[in-house]
Amino acid sequence: MLASLIYLIIYVVVIGLVIWLLRFLIDINPLGEPFRRVANIAVVVIGVLIIIMLLLNFVGNHLMALGLAGD
Repeated sequence: MLASLIYLIIYVVVIGLVIWLLRFLIDINPLGEPFRRVANIAVVVIGVLIIIMLLLNFVGNHLMALGLAGD
């Protein structure tokens, strides 16, 4: 359990850095304001969905290990 928690923390940090880098690159790119806003929102939404997927996978694996998950 400790190893998977460490992997989860590493994944969240890496995803956070990638999201930060993408938002930085979008901000320095000479796009129009509506396109920049849409791109920033898309990057954040995709990043949040990936983190939610990782958290659900983490919780699901531990529920299955404890025998609490449904058949």
